[in-house]
Amino acid sequence: MLFFIFTTGLCNLRCDYCGGSFPEKLVPAKPTYDIGSLIKFMEDAGSVSIVFYGGEPLLNARFISKFMDSFDAERYIIQTNGLLVDRLEPVYWRRIDTVLISIDGVEYATDKHRGSGVYSAVVRSARKLRLLGFDGDLVARMTVTEDTDIYRDVLHLLELGLFDHIHWQLNVVWAPPWSSFDRWCETYLHGLRNLLDLWIYKVKMEGKILGIAPFQGCLKRILEGGLYPPCEAGVEAYAISTDGSILACPIAVDVDWGRLGDIHSDRLDTLKAAPRIGKPCISCIEFKVCGGRCLYAYMEKLWGMDGFRKVCDMTLSMISLLRNRLHIVRDTLKSYGISLNSILYPLFNNSIEIIP
Repeated sequence: MLFFIFTTGLCNLRCDYCGGSFPEKLVPAKPTYDIGSLIKFMEDAGSVSIVFYGGEPLLNARFISKFMDSFDAERYIIQTNGLLVDRLEPVYWRRIDTVLISIDGVEYATDKHRGSGVYSAVVRSARKLRLLGFDGDLVARMTVTEDTDIYRDVLHLLELGLFDHIHWQLNVVWAPPWSSFDRWCETYLHGLRNLLDLWIYKVKMEGKILGIAPFQGCLKRILEGGLYPPCEAGVEAYAISTDGSILACPIAVDVDWGRLGDIHSDRLDTLKAAPRIGKPCISCIEFKVCGGRCLYAYMEKLWGMDGFRKVCDMTLSMISLLRNRLHIVRDTLKSYGISLNSILYPLFNNSIEIIP
């Protein structure tokens, strides 16, 4: 079971695709419950992985350290903008399995949307994490905008030599419809093809697996399937807000369907059922791979059905690219004596949304 724990609703940035801090009425600035109540709620969950989430979770690093001192999770994960690494002591960083750190690619693409100087600060923090003794999975978490060149930006992050995996999400949930989305999609898919060709070339020529999470994650679902939605929201993953409310999805703070219960009055087996992915997704030929993409996007469809389908078309195109090259990947890995299973990612739900 995966739990996203909001340590705060505040953020020290105002990125233009999310706007920064949550309104206090939706997500209070600090937890209003005691840690003991949270631990008691999780007692029936069995094996537990924890994602520290926000806002910017390191704004309340004291809560993180106190929780980690009180609860022995199977795995710890954090999603952070990377600017406040010094606030958490090294002993805690060394216990974390996965750090997802926000950076959008080259300096221009990052700083335009996150703020001047953010790129350089994040790169310094990524280097510092290793010096502090963090030896887990360091993931560059990109937000893809109209300024993104997916080939340029992913390749740039790979060439920094800092990140184990590169992961991205498209800014197509809350953002207003892009002015030239159709034209951008053509460029994006061209970049994906080039990126996949590079990924295969590196395996073929060097036996090297580039950590491109969407490729590896989609391959995993092509071969093994998985839960729906692929992030497991409301199925095997829940979020705990700072007011103790239990959410189906960590971004579903503003919708009634997202609120499933409360840590004070509910147990896991008494939570309201989360919505499930239904039509039109369940009739799609690639539903077993895509899994409905994102529960929040499916439920809200803020771009309308036409916009929703346009994003689906991009997903289908990426899956098709991978399917058409699967035999090449298999043969190439076999020539190096590398098991196909060894490149599938993630090994456990580390909060990466597999489908961009």
